[in-house]
Amino acid sequence: MRYLKRLLPLAAVLGTSLAALTPGNAADETKTVRIGFQKSSTLATVLKTNGELEKRLAALGYKVSWSEFASGLPLLEALNVGAIELSADVADTVPVFAQAAGAKLTYVAQEAPSPTAQAILVRPDSPLKDLADLKGKKVAVTKAAGAHFLLISALSKAGLKFKDIEPAYLSPADGRAAFEKGAVDAWVVWDPFVSAAQKQANARVLADGTGIASYQRYYLAASAFAASDPKVIETYFELLQSTGQWVKANPAEAAKVLAPVWGLDPAIVETANGRRSYQVRALSAADLTEQQRIADVFFAEGLLPKEVKATDAEIWSPTGKKSSEVEKR
Repeated sequence: MRYLKRLLPLAAVLGTSLAALTPGNAADETKTVRIGFQKSSTLATVLKTNGELEKRLAALGYKVSWSEFASGLPLLEALNVGAIELSADVADTVPVFAQAAGAKLTYVAQEAPSPTAQAILVRPDSPLKDLADLKGKKVAVTKAAGAHFLLISALSKAGLKFKDIEPAYLSPADGRAAFEKGAVDAWVVWDPFVSAAQKQANARVLADGTGIASYQRYYLAASAFAASDPKVIETYFELLQSTGQWVKANPAEAAKVLAPVWGLDPAIVETANGRRSYQVRALSAADLTEQQRIADVFFAEGLLPKEVKATDAEIWSPTGKKSSEVEKR
């Protein structure tokens, strides 16, 4: 995985090292499921808060351990090296980069598209009015994130190349700081960061993903774990589905649960959640069309070390169903 380490050094983005996450001996990790998540991992955060996953897995003889990551790429790196077994949702771009680096990962579930949940932001007094105005400008974006693909696709829509802008590869926290100081002309990011910037910094949306990038998020597992512990995967999948349904049916209550965890006003959280589908579904190879488009775009930009065939990835299916028999869109 040397490519991923060159791309985004883990030491810069993890609050703890992978070594610290890895148990000291095999006995320690027996019956423990380690799950990685991010701030934007809404459903995992709800499950972590309400303890429902721990309760369900305890009945199967498992404990749960949670580890937070700054972004999706180091999360999947941890999954690949055996520091965790399951990932909460990551942006659609992230599995593509992991796949290019040879990671042994299995798709567990997909969230239906949420194109408005990521956006290109400018300050309220910015002279930038449309995408073509980005030419020659400095734009903050997290490398390999879904926002990165949104930016490349938005530039293409405006007849521009990625080389026509000056990218500033920053984490969401650093991107927000640079944006507010005026060190960058625009910032490309996802919710809840979008909603927070709109409310707290009066940020203006230059463009979101509508008609540009579908923004489907994915839940993954280490392939060896998916094969050896199918009951855990099945339980995780079922709870993700029901939690997604609960969040959409109870927006105000969900916001109250998430607000103190995220350190945001409930109104901001509710706005952010309104832009995410949270429709968790099983997937088949046919559902990876957008993944292939993402892989082709990043390879063409020289950001992937090799071509990636999205359908080469392993895909988990619910009990009794083959990948070709999962719910049709």
